[in-house]
Amino acid sequence: MSDVMVRPATYADEADLVRIDVRTWSALHAVQPPPDPGKPFFDERHPPDEILVAQVDGQLAGYVRIVSPTPLPCNAHVRQIQGLAVDTWARGRGIARRLMDEALREAGRQGAIRMTLRVLGHNAPARRLYESMGFTVEGVLPGEFLLQGAYVDDVLMGRPRGPLCRAAGAACHLTAPLGAAPGGADAASGRVPVSRNGPTAWGNGPP
Repeated sequence: MSDVMVRPATYADEADLVRIDVRTWSALHAVQPPPDPGKPFFDERHPPDEILVAQVDGQLAGYVRIVSPTPLPCNAHVRQIQGLAVDTWARGRGIARRLMDEALREAGRQGAIRMTLRVLGHNAPARRLYESMGFTVEGVLPGEFLLQGAYVDDVLMGRPRGPLCRAAGAACHLTAPLGAAPGGADAASGRVPVSRNGPTAWGNGPP
């Protein structure tokens, strides 16, 4: 099985990230219209240092975006997943789980003690992935979105308080080769909320 490497994103990844967004858009996770292939992935509000990318044999396979949910000092102990995508050809290899693992480690390195995310209520595979990683439902906005003629819940999930870096005493190395995760789904459609196209945690993508 090919090795998976997770590393920080750079501006050189932009074209590949745009292509992943375009290929992985689905009504299962998206509240925004399909992404514009000509729109930049990075901008002043969405810099590369918020993104971790996964590579398989040198090819970009997916990404996760980790941000501070607000600029408030009293909220500085929290990080939020605001984007998770796995390309269509790379699904079924546990890449979404690996990206989430690395996101938790990165949040821990940044001093966070809590992680949150938002997921559409009908995205059952993504919810199962998050629940298997210790996230629990902390709130629901019933019928928050009208998607393809159906009202869909907006579900807030959070990881209980405690150290987010679960490296079992080992150092967390973003550039270390990672094998495929044992079991688990790639968040169904491979996507989670992406915020580069919208003002909230939801965008053209979810967990």
